[in-house]
Amino acid sequence: MAANLDKEAYYRRIKRLYGNWKKGEDEFGKVDAIVVSVGVDEEIVYAKSTAIQTWLFGYEVTDTIMVFCETKILFLASKKKVDFLKQVAITKGNENANGVPPITLLTREKNESNKPNFDKMIEAIRGSRGGKTVGVFSKDKFPGEYMKSWNDTLTAEGLEKVDISAVVAYTMAVKEDGELGLMKKAAAITSEVYSKFFKERVMEIVDADEKVRHSKLAESVEKAIEEKKYLGGVDPSTVEMCYPPIIQSGGNYSLKFSVVSDKNHMHFGAITCAMGIRYKSYCSNLVRTLMVDPPQEMQDNYNFLLQVEEELLKELKHGVKICDAYNTVLEYVKKEKADLVAKLTKNLGFAMGIEFREGSLVLNSKNQYKLKKGMVLSISIGFADLTNKEGKKEEQKKYALFVGDTVQINEEEAATVLTPVKKKIKNVGIFLKNDDEEDEEEEVDDAEELLGKGARGAALLADRTRLLGKNEMTAEEKRRAHQKELANSLNEEAKRRLTEQKGEQQIQKARKSNVSYKNVSQMPREKDIREMKIFIDKKYETVVMPIFGIATPFHIATIKNISMSVEGDYTYLRINFYVPGSSLGRQEGNIFPNPDATFVKEITYRASNLKAPGDTSVPSTNLQNAFRIIKEVQKRYKTREAEEKEKEGIVKQDSLVINLNRSNPKLKDLYIRPNIAQKRMQGSLEAHTNGFRFTSVRGDKVDILYNNIKHAIFQPCDGEMIIVLHFHLKNAIMFGKRRHTDVQFYTEVGEITTDLGKHQHMHDRDDLYAEQMEREMRHKLKSAFKNFIEKVETLTREELEFEVPFRDLGFQGAPYRSTCLLQPTSSSLVNVTEWPPFVVTLDEVELVHFERVQFHLKNFDVVIVYKDYNKKVTMINAVPVNSLDPIKEWLNSCDIKYTEGVQSLNWTKIMKTIVDDPEGFFEQGGWSFLDPESEQGSGAEEDSESEMEDETFNPSADETEVEEEDSDEDYSSETENSADYSASLGSEEESGKDWDELEEEARKADKESHYEDEDTSNKKRKNRSSTLPPVKKKRRS
Repeated sequence: MAANLDKEAYYRRIKRLYGNWKKGEDEFGKVDAIVVSVGVDEEIVYAKSTAIQTWLFGYEVTDTIMVFCETKILFLASKKKVDFLKQVAITKGNENANGVPPITLLTREKNESNKPNFDKMIEAIRGSRGGKTVGVFSKDKFPGEYMKSWNDTLTAEGLEKVDISAVVAYTMAVKEDGELGLMKKAAAITSEVYSKFFKERVMEIVDADEKVRHSKLAESVEKAIEEKKYLGGVDPSTVEMCYPPIIQSGGNYSLKFSVVSDKNHMHFGAITCAMGIRYKSYCSNLVRTLMVDPPQEMQDNYNFLLQVEEELLKELKHGVKICDAYNTVLEYVKKEKADLVAKLTKNLGFAMGIEFREGSLVLNSKNQYKLKKGMVLSISIGFADLTNKEGKKEEQKKYALFVGDTVQINEEEAATVLTPVKKKIKNVGIFLKNDDEEDEEEEVDDAEELLGKGARGAALLADRTRLLGKNEMTAEEKRRAHQKELANSLNEEAKRRLTEQKGEQQIQKARKSNVSYKNVSQMPREKDIREMKIFIDKKYETVVMPIFGIATPFHIATIKNISMSVEGDYTYLRINFYVPGSSLGRQEGNIFPNPDATFVKEITYRASNLKAPGDTSVPSTNLQNAFRIIKEVQKRYKTREAEEKEKEGIVKQDSLVINLNRSNPKLKDLYIRPNIAQKRMQGSLEAHTNGFRFTSVRGDKVDILYNNIKHAIFQPCDGEMIIVLHFHLKNAIMFGKRRHTDVQFYTEVGEITTDLGKHQHMHDRDDLYAEQMEREMRHKLKSAFKNFIEKVETLTREELEFEVPFRDLGFQGAPYRSTCLLQPTSSSLVNVTEWPPFVVTLDEVELVHFERVQFHLKNFDVVIVYKDYNKKVTMINAVPVNSLDPIKEWLNSCDIKYTEGVQSLNWTKIMKTIVDDPEGFFEQGGWSFLDPESEQGSGAEEDSESEMEDETFNPSADETEVEEEDSDEDYSSETENSADYSASLGSEEESGKDWDELEEEARKADKESHYEDEDTSNKKRKNRSSTLPPVKKKRRS
């Protein structure tokens, strides 16, 4: 046999087997020798006899008998197999060199009786310990004359047989690092086949509404493992299925691994899939349930099932009894949802390795074995025979939920999941849009009625048209109703929040008082001071100036600016100081420790430029030196202050726990933004135990902890020139001497700049090749980034989830100077491809207001108001008007209140008013002043709005003529808007009022609003012009 045998692994494992036998626990204590006999049977896939051979030698060795005695080991096999086993046989002079008994190799004679060899083996058994009992694997029964004659010999000798399957399984259950590596690889392949083939195939079937049998789908999965693209580059010859994939749906479920996929068509409801792949003899397993349009109850039960699995993972630790882990999970189900206890699977999994299912290590209520570090289990939890109350057809009424993973037992931490396939409801739920189908069904039903009852055709047609009209309005009406609910809850929630915050007034920080000298002794005794010259003390950052003949110190922080000028024979040095009333900068405010003290605002010194006889230097030299040194000290002081200000409020982060494992998720050749240095540098991003570390080629390090990440955003390179991982942080971090709350890592996927001077041809071979290369590069980068993200999410147990922007929901806007594509994610609105980035957390948004929404304008502005009213509102300018409805729909789906208006508002004043008097603001109706449909808003803001509109709206002569032509229409529209008339806007017969009466009512209303009779016509025109945009807007919606 040309195959090599891993001698080191054999010695390690045979030592472990003998070690456990010598301890004599359980069945090991009852046996005097161990006998393992393996025949030939193609139908047997899993057997303990073949498993122990694979464990010891790395191969199955058929037609071989192994006898393990206390002081010797005997192997009886054919000549070729004996040659193979010679690799571990020990020579006589080196017995027990490895702490294991020596091996005696016996060659089997094919055509002759093996009685002499059998006698030698029986003799060895008799000489081992008591020589009366032998340990065997009682379930393993191999056919053939050779095996039969050996078993007859054992029986004839009267040797007692003891089944040692359980204790040997327990010995083999703890995996070495090499075995764990193979099992991890097997689990990774299973995950790949499920994600890239099975899940995609099910999506295609559902999307195309195909009819596919479970058995056919299972066969296609088996064929898929023959293709390298689903195996992560592994040789297909080393990969096989642990069992035929089990796919079930349509009410027929059996949550076991011994069943086979039936020939029924796949039903679009709860679809359970179980599959396991074996790599180099080591098994893995994965179970998932895909759900098509699951009702809420099904989703709740599924989420609970995931919680149960999490509880089980927490219990599976080194030293825990299997029955204790099972009972803890059962108690959890009883406590949370007692009605589901009867539906829970009878066991929660089993140990796995070379054999798929280890029958003696099943997770149930009776198993007394303790878990050990290094064991690998297949956990599988399900609820069977659940009832779908919304199901109408027979196959919809019953459903089952089933999830399972391959997990590794750790010392103290919860078990590690080796099959990192996402299983949250958003990852396994397939949600279809049924509105169109329902409309089609209604149309079909109506059509049938029309055909069947011709006499009532016209009436039915009218009804149908009216019905369709209603349906068209449904979405808009639903949106308005939802917004009304949000408006009510918004004011109540905001009022409650502000009431709770009352009393937590922000204390305005007094400006730091910089004292030059604490006592007179610190004053310098320099010659310049005695000579009444300006002196700069660099140590204490102080300027000592002569004032009225007294040397007076001023700290550099008190100097606002200095200037020097030469006029004729004199040099003038002018020094301006900070005083109450002068601006100290945007953020600092005019806060002084003693605002009532006497301050010097400015001081000017004059010195001659003419050199007097006997003087060594020109008098003005002192002023020139003072000017230069003051500038230097001021610059140094401001730099230091700026650095301190950057550090102010920085929350101290935990230290990064470095994981020394080389298999950490890692991305290379990335750039960081903002740059660490002036020039951008490449580096690598590596995920560790509790955070990321970016290391540049120069050696700079930037650490980002998982618990400090508010949003992790992955921007793929679809339609972009860069691919980005962006982290929006909860608390700012310092690097490059500045604080940053947004850090991103990116790499370029194409040429951002193009040489326009290069002559290009449409069919140039080089260009076509370059395009092809770029496409391949994009695909490779996307795969690398996705792989990194999946590994990180698994590492963090999905506590850190990466969000991908929804490009289809994106809209153009200018949050800063330039226009960019703003895209929503599941919890934010972002643009991370341009710099600076734009990230708004949706949970922090109070409401969104649309400004300048008018028909003659192509763009409008979006104002985002935050729940923290002290925070400055965010403005997004120049949003195209055709994006208005999609933005409204998106905000409505996110439960965010939105309003719109025709004017731009002074938000600084509005927010200041709210913060100064929140109670008064909410007593007057709160945010309803922004809503044009609310009565409070129209009443409270009517005067101010009409004044502003009078000032801003000046119609030309042409516009006035058009307006007069359409006066009837304007008047009716105006009447529509009035609160009194809106309720009676049905038919004329219902209202019972003619136009004259209505005009009379309007005149009375005008008089009550202090309108004068002589100016009525002028006022009406002005009022109509001012209300025109809202009327048009209302008609549009």
